[in-house]
Amino acid sequence: MKKIVFLTGAGMSVESGFKTFRGSDGLWENYPVEQVASHEGWLANPKLVTEFYNMLRKKLYAAQPNDGHRLVAELEKDYEVCVVTQNVDNLHEKAGSTHVIHLHGELTKVCSSRDQFDERYVRELPEDNCEVPVGAKADDGSLLRPFIVFFGESVPMIAPAAEEASTADIFVIIGTSLNVYPAAGLVQYVRKGTPIYLIDPNPVVGSGFTNFKHIRKGASEGMRELKQLLG
Repeated sequence: MKKIVFLTGAGMSVESGFKTFRGSDGLWENYPVEQVASHEGWLANPKLVTEFYNMLRKKLYAAQPNDGHRLVAELEKDYEVCVVTQNVDNLHEKAGSTHVIHLHGELTKVCSSRDQFDERYVRELPEDNCEVPVGAKADDGSLLRPFIVFFGESVPMIAPAAEEASTADIFVIIGTSLNVYPAAGLVQYVRKGTPIYLIDPNPVVGSGFTNFKHIRKGASEGMRELKQLLG
């Protein structure tokens, strides 16, 4: 069975009405990134950060996967599929994808602020109880913080993502440009000659890949075209 590795970014979830930091305005809900998505912002005002992610979580739970998400999940019938996403939403999982690597963390989870990657303290919040009380603590006694990789923090999931990229028979990028890291970095791990597809309505500068096709459409329309191309 052939293996398809997807790398998805902000453009994947636009049609679901869920916008992210990494959009063109660089703001999420009009909050400056450094206030709500940096370690310094968290230390300066954990109350603001906690309330911000509570609000965002409610918006996420109201959002639904779009056709693009569903078509990615459907490919599992005929291919081994791994999704590497820069998005913190759970829309790939909601659509039925079973192998998803989150590079930047997951909005549906909270963790210890002493060590956010200590799995003992990572908790999934249920939809009907997704608000974190201000001042709530993890079991290690530290404040519960969003399970999000803040700007400037290390991205530990990049190593497993690179491993997946290196074993792809087909590599597909949706809604993120080849000029933005880690997308640009992951492409370097793809074996020479592997077909690479980029689904994004925006123009791309200098991809430099031989077996490369740019589908200049949004996620859902682009995935429909990709499905036809794959037969």
